Amino acid sequence: MNVLKTLSLLVIFAISTATSSFAFETDQYNLPTARLGDIGTEVSSYFEENLIAAIDEVNREIDKLTRCMANGGKRDGACPSPSDARRLLNDAHGDDAVGRALFKRIGDGSMFITKTGKWFRDHRFVASPASYQVPYADSIYYFKPSNQLTLSPTIKMFDIEFGTDKIEHLLQQGWTYYEIRRAELANGKTPADADKKATEWGKLSERTYYGLMSSGVYSNADLAANYAGMRFYEGMTRPLQLNGLMRPAILELHDGHWRIAPNVDLPSTLLKPFISEHLNEAVNPSGYAFFVYPTVKRVVRTRACPEWKSFVSKTTKADLAQRSALLEKWNSEDYGFATKGRRVTIGDSCFDRK
Repeated sequence: MNVLKTLSLLVIFAISTATSSFAFETDQYNLPTARLGDIGTEVSSYFEENLIAAIDEVNREIDKLTRCMANGGKRDGACPSPSDARRLLNDAHGDDAVGRALFKRIGDGSMFITKTGKWFRDHRFVASPASYQVPYADSIYYFKPSNQLTLSPTIKMFDIEFGTDKIEHLLQQGWTYYEIRRAELANGKTPADADKKATEWGKLSERTYYGLMSSGVYSNADLAANYAGMRFYEGMTRPLQLNGLMRPAILELHDGHWRIAPNVDLPSTLLKPFISEHLNEAVNPSGYAFFVYPTVKRVVRTRACPEWKSFVSKTTKADLAQRSALLEKWNSEDYGFATKGRRVTIGDSCFDRK
């Protein structure tokens, strides 16, 4: 029996180690050693360029299918059957058409890295320094090499610091949320129930292959990014109520073709509304597995706390607690935030003052 127990534990450890690369972590407890350049405008431009390219791609497909249908049903190799052409044209006019094309351009990829993840890695930003990679010896994950090897660098966008993995979550897992939500609505579920179904999938992923089972981290910030991504794709063709203000739909169908809706200012409305402190894992802290928590807590207290005390010298423990409490909802909506027992907060770790 003891032998079987030992073998079982070894199998579990092997699976956990093998899948650890599925979860990309980040470390905002350790503050950048130099003030980061704000790359929000550059990243937003990347989104805008790809959105315009996605619109052009879908509109070309619409033109092709329209010609096919006007062709009297003749099949010349370039055209599908009349029934298929009609169905595909309806799809190209559907709410998810441009969003899907955008996802394929910048959100698609593998569990290891998305196309945007590669872009972050290879792009030469004007703002400098554009990112901060925590040194191995200082990292909260120094004891867990698999986490450190997949550690996403910290960036700054629109005055918010967070890991690049959050943009990947927004695009990739956000699309999964969006598809789940659409399927639930198509099956007659209410918008609230559809949102909940998508959120439940996200929480399951954080408990398993994207989180606790692989890296020992249950990231509320990941869940916030997923949820924001769902709203990002939904907002392509639907107005959204964001922070008490109505954000118009980004796109509209005009004469059978997609275009940017009139009076929409892409730089201020496409990506910026979805970037918030929810994505920062120091102020929106994660829950940790029992084998991760003690070391993270110790590193934060010994390495990160002096930096934080200097950075927020006039801030109290209560201020920090209130700052984090505001992040338990996204735009007053439940994104799946969970108060795990093993959390490391800056307030509790670094500040005695109430």
